[in-house]
Amino acid sequence: MRVNALRAFKAEFFRALAHPTRIGILEILAGSDRTVQQLQAALGADQPTVSQQLAVLRAKNIVAARKAGTTVHYSVRDPLIADLLAIARRIFNNQLIGSQSLLRELQRETRRR
Repeated sequence: MRVNALRAFKAEFFRALAHPTRIGILEILAGSDRTVQQLQAALGADQPTVSQQLAVLRAKNIVAARKAGTTVHYSVRDPLIADLLAIARRIFNNQLIGSQSLLRELQRETRRR
């Protein structure tokens, strides 16, 4: 039963990452702390969207909030998130390279017909 609980925890973690806006937020926060307004500007998204996605990331303890006066600054709780995103980019790049070679092969095959 313990293994299933751990797998469920991992699945929930990755589910929290599984949204384009949340990925964008994490990519930005991996560089430095930002406010909602700064995230909005960087993402080209409206305030409710950014706030809603930040709430999901905060609920899963992926992002932390620090209040400074009337401003809230958001940051990534674990710097390894930046490493995770970098590894994901490498995996996606490898998949795209594989897809490109398959596409070239398909084009060659089509020309032969």
